[in-house]
Amino acid sequence: MTNKNDLRVLKTKRNIREAFIEMLCEMNYEEITVKELTARAMINRKTFYAHYDSLDNLLEELQHETAQKFIERTKNMKRPRDIDKVTREFFIFSEELGKLGEKLNSSDSHLREKIQHEIMTQTWEKKLSKPDDIFFQNVITSFVAQGTLAIYRQWTADGKKIPLEDIINLATDLICHGISE
Repeated sequence: MTNKNDLRVLKTKRNIREAFIEMLCEMNYEEITVKELTARAMINRKTFYAHYDSLDNLLEELQHETAQKFIERTKNMKRPRDIDKVTREFFIFSEELGKLGEKLNSSDSHLREKIQHEIMTQTWEKKLSKPDDIFFQNVITSFVAQGTLAIYRQWTADGKKIPLEDIINLATDLICHGISE
């Protein structure tokens, strides 16, 4: 049995993840193969399967870890009360992820959806006084998530010409206050 804290195991897993993230940033997830991943990670297929059941398993692990890192960063922020702080943290966190942050947030695929779902279900306060309140909460969370993502995507598509602090302020103002004259 292999010790998961063994330095060789840790190094192998790190190489797999780095190669996987590199490939995610270069191509669509559906185009990634175990064969190419193992070649980039400089391991054989048997080694990959000793650590992961499938590429989907590796993707789910990455998605879960990404969601948990964001949740940890925002654990003291209440939703929706602190949505301005959460929005700020979203942009900063996404920038820290670099190309992976761009890929996860700019993608229309399932890459982002699992992360978003995990964050929303674990962080939004569930103060429902009536059974129908869940529908109002669903609309609010959808608006906040999709609005923030739309702003991030446009900012990225425009080559991030607006400084980070300015786009954070604009996004926060739009999400929290909408458009007013």
